[in-house]
Amino acid sequence: MHQLIKSICCTTLTILFATAVSSAVEARPNVIIILADDLGCGDMSLYDGWIETPRIDQMAKEGVKFTDFHSNSSVCSPTRAALLTGRYQQRVGIVDVIAGHLDTPGLEATELTISKLMKRAGYSTAIFGKWHLGPELRHNPIHHGFDEFIGFLPGGCDYHRHSDWWDGTERKEQKGYSTHIITDKSIDFIRRNKENPFFLYVSHQAVHNFYQIPSDPPELRMRDAPLHGDEARRRYKIMLKDLDQGVGRILNTLKELDLDEDTLVLFTSDNGAVRMNPNARPYRGGKFSNYEGGHRVPAVARWTGHIKQGWVSDELIVGMDVLPTVMDIVGIDISKERKVDGMSVKDHLLDQADLPDRKVFFGYEPKLGTAMRDGDWKMQTKGDRIELYDLSNDIKETTNVADKYPRRTAEMKAAIKKWKLEVVSKNVTP
Repeated sequence: MHQLIKSICCTTLTILFATAVSSAVEARPNVIIILADDLGCGDMSLYDGWIETPRIDQMAKEGVKFTDFHSNSSVCSPTRAALLTGRYQQRVGIVDVIAGHLDTPGLEATELTISKLMKRAGYSTAIFGKWHLGPELRHNPIHHGFDEFIGFLPGGCDYHRHSDWWDGTERKEQKGYSTHIITDKSIDFIRRNKENPFFLYVSHQAVHNFYQIPSDPPELRMRDAPLHGDEARRRYKIMLKDLDQGVGRILNTLKELDLDEDTLVLFTSDNGAVRMNPNARPYRGGKFSNYEGGHRVPAVARWTGHIKQGWVSDELIVGMDVLPTVMDIVGIDISKERKVDGMSVKDHLLDQADLPDRKVFFGYEPKLGTAMRDGDWKMQTKGDRIELYDLSNDIKETTNVADKYPRRTAEMKAAIKKWKLEVVSKNVTP
């Protein structure tokens, strides 16, 4: 009898343990971040733009569209640093585009990244496409927690010639068109890891110039593609529609493998528009600007069965919020790891909960100065120049009201000064 009871207890414990393990696995969704390059809100049909993007539009119908989502900077390297670390890019000294002539440092392996945290937690991790966080071997994505990396290290390259691409820490030429290669590698990674939790960073080159399209002949080098005018816009449109199709192929793969309910997918861009829109743009400024058009970017999140379908978020969210949000969702405690500047928006994402008020800063120093959002109030400062806008009735930032609201102006100016002292790298002029 005692042996029977012991056997029953052991069996019960085994079942309970198996159930707990199963629940833990179910609670650890796959995570895919799809990052476009130089894509502003005003170009996409999702935001009433001039180019039809049906697959991204459908993704929004199956999840949430964000209307006040921002990259941390209006250029790519700082944005990517903030996205991966959950911290203001100023803390790691990456405040400008990383390029040889600018002598900008890369992201050092001492930084704690979302990929490193996911790998520690048992996730398979990969990045395919653009890195742009440092050209040296020590900066390579493999040293930042990525198991796999196929792509390129600088800010841009030819869409058809890939002799400067890397496979891990070794140069390895790839064949094909950049957008297709990145999508194909991503789908292959998903298929190979369908039984395991994975983190995938799909880092597209499109729609960054030069405007090369899949049908271009091999002899058309990137600098032969026009950068302005009707022909450039025609090419840009083809590139964006091709990117949209790539997003659709990834979503199709998730559905085919029955991974829809197990995978959180975020689509966004690394900075605002490059002024290709032939119509009136929704926001002032674009890439290389601290106005809203420089850092307000398209964003959609989809997680079937978890994110309410077809709702729209008007909350202020920033790229550095991605890391703490993902950590919160997958159950990785980072409270003792490192203080992050972003905040988890998990409850907002899954339950439409309101977000707390906060001040958010956008810096591109020393070139553009600093911008700040405090609710609907927007301030820009550079030297003695101060601009204040009330976005609730002036979304295009046309009327500087700094003189009209001296108290508000003084408070926000003081907040910017305090923030700079806290985060600006010693190598950067405030």
